[in-house]
Amino acid sequence: MPTNRLLDAIRARHGLKWGVPVMLLAIPYLLAAAVFRDLIEGGGPGWLNLLVLLCIWNSMKLTIIGPVSLVLLLRAKEREHIGRRRSRQTSDQLRGEPQVPDTKHETMEAVESEEWQCQMSEKS
Repeated sequence: MPTNRLLDAIRARHGLKWGVPVMLLAIPYLLAAAVFRDLIEGGGPGWLNLLVLLCIWNSMKLTIIGPVSLVLLLRAKEREHIGRRRSRQTSDQLRGEPQVPDTKHETMEAVESEEWQCQMSEKS
């Protein structure tokens, strides 16, 4: 089905940014479902109920992919950031440059460790 191919393309890394705009494609499916429903109520054939279900199902898939793609995009960006940070740290180690603490947490641990070492050396 075309919506499955569209969803597969959106779940790829380069397509994650299109998840929210694709949510707008759910509107035509809902309009088509409403038209088919009107035809059924006007005496149309019963098999149009299948098309109503199909349109509603596709609109649900397209509506759900928006928030899902945002979560996947955030996770992908986080992994890329971690990879860049690690490669930068390993290249700094290869060059012999001193490592700068990456986060506030690591800095606080270093300060506390130095304070503890100073206190221990003063006591002795």
